[in-house]
Amino acid sequence: MSETPTNTLQYRLDGREDAPVLVLGPSLGTTWHMWDRQIPELTRDWRVVRFDLPGHGGAPARPFTSVAELGDRLLATLDAIGVQRFGYAGCSLGGAVGLDLALRAPHRVASLALVATSPRFGSADEFRQRGVIVRANGLEPMARTAPEQWFTSVFAGAQPAIVDWAVQMVRTTDPACYVAACEALAVFDVREALDRITVPALVLVGSEDQVTGPAEARTLVAGIADARLAVVPGASHLAPVEQPAAVTDLLVDHFAGTAPDTSGPLTVPPMPAAPVPVAEPAPAAEPAEAGRPDPYEKGLGLRREVLGDAHVDQALADDPEGGFQELVTRYAWGEVWSREGLDRRTRSVVTLTALIAGGHREALADHTRAALRNGLSPDELREIVLHAGVYCGFPAAETALRVVGRVVEEETRPPA
Repeated sequence: MSETPTNTLQYRLDGREDAPVLVLGPSLGTTWHMWDRQIPELTRDWRVVRFDLPGHGGAPARPFTSVAELGDRLLATLDAIGVQRFGYAGCSLGGAVGLDLALRAPHRVASLALVATSPRFGSADEFRQRGVIVRANGLEPMARTAPEQWFTSVFAGAQPAIVDWAVQMVRTTDPACYVAACEALAVFDVREALDRITVPALVLVGSEDQVTGPAEARTLVAGIADARLAVVPGASHLAPVEQPAAVTDLLVDHFAGTAPDTSGPLTVPPMPAAPVPVAEPAPAAEPAEAGRPDPYEKGLGLRREVLGDAHVDQALADDPEGGFQELVTRYAWGEVWSREGLDRRTRSVVTLTALIAGGHREALADHTRAALRNGLSPDELREIVLHAGVYCGFPAAETALRVVGRVVEEETRPPA
């Protein structure tokens, strides 16, 4: 085990030094120990590198802003220990890192195994909502519901010690790093780039996985040219833990014929930029002023990030002619919210204060949800209302306090 500089990750090495390298990436909320039961077999032929996500398993709590940044940290870690070319297997978020590396550094990845992985994990709203819950309640709600997300009910009932271990992994994760990982997954989307992955890929999924199940696995297989599907019966999201022998056999078989050649130096070309998510189609827009890009698409993307897809979709549906919503999207979001002079938290504070002063209850509710997504805590929201009451009037603040309190209660309620 090694604790490494700020641009690298905590890692562990197992297996003989002269063997080809296989890197194993963990799922969100887990540590490298999720792969423990694969290690005895894999280290017969491989030098295995396992890493912990920031703030997981006692690793330094250095949040990352994107899956690509996490991939860069992993490559810096491998550079530091002299590994250039390697096989890679990752579970869930770890699988997203594998997809990123296969797209941006195919010269480094000899072969790929994607376990419980998707080219897009649910919706951005789901992950931002998870971040709101963690900021308000800590990780206990996530820890409590992890077993039902990760394991089948049969396995959880028969293996209480493993369930307790799983819950403890989540409880000991740094909340800020967990939230940052949720934010990174919220914007991760490589669906349109899958056909650029050229390395051999095994797509492995538990038959009972309700998080990233067989449908997501088939999307990967359909998009990656050299990919094959393996469905593990009787397994949910953490298949390497629930069905270790089956997963181990599949990994050994897949990587046996794809060992990287480490006999000579590798010329490493510059890293290309991270894949850019494809923008969602926008309504027909008016021509932009000459020489100036139209801010509509940028505004639409930002509006969705801050307010959520459901809110924006409903707003667009309520304006079939499109004129008013196009105006709001282009100028409020594309021109003002996107400026660099203030961060999103500060813009939320300004917006909430203005809405309180104007008595705009419905918009106040919408932007209270947005403020929670932008990182403001429930306590901070209450302070904003109290402070605004001095300058906007106590009746306005009293109304606002009821609106904010209702929204906070709804948005931060832990999952049942």
